[in-house]
Amino acid sequence: MNPAKGMRITVTEGGPYLVEGGVPLVRLEIVVNEAGESVGYRELERIEAGDSYQLCRCGESKAKPFCDFSHFSAGFDGTETAGHGSYMEQAVGIDGPGLKLHDVRKLCAEARFCDRAGGLWNLIDRCDDSDTRELAIEEAQLCPSGRYVACSETGEPYEPELEPSIALIEDPHLGVSGPLYVRGGIEIVDAAGEPYEVRNRVTLCRCGHSGNKPFCDGSHIKAGFSDE
Repeated sequence: MNPAKGMRITVTEGGPYLVEGGVPLVRLEIVVNEAGESVGYRELERIEAGDSYQLCRCGESKAKPFCDFSHFSAGFDGTETAGHGSYMEQAVGIDGPGLKLHDVRKLCAEARFCDRAGGLWNLIDRCDDSDTRELAIEEAQLCPSGRYVACSETGEPYEPELEPSIALIEDPHLGVSGPLYVRGGIEIVDAAGEPYEVRNRVTLCRCGHSGNKPFCDGSHIKAGFSDE
């Protein structure tokens, strides 16, 4: 995938994310149905951020989502542990009737879009009718981290059209703030200057607790992280 033109996120050593290229910054909340299942997103606001800005990575800033250099006093360990293997090098797969699903479990941001109708893996097993297949594709596409990728039988991925932007995910159902949802193929570069694979959907940790930095691993839930 080609990176969004001129847009870049650099993971600074022990510090914030440096965002360049006028990347739009928005706040989204996860919408749930009556059963408490995640079904979509609601845009709450667009945040004025300018052409270049720094986003908190340690979770301790008093000016969230922006960095106020609290990482120095917090003793933040921002060591990147995710590695640079491609998505397909890490993915496991399952084939269903007319649909393939790829899954990289360690990327899970615990947004729970894959829970409806018995869960995405079960849907793949019985997607021989169009309604089930469409729901399986929808659940995979809503996954903000890109953990799940649904593909046609020929391997063509079903990817949503996403505005190149960074979304601050809020999860009111669980009472926490979620990760940075990086959308639309924005380049992400590590602290040593090596780029990660450019993807349509990625989630970056902003609570400071992920064991898969710089990517989210759902630790914000156990930490009770809040952007307030």
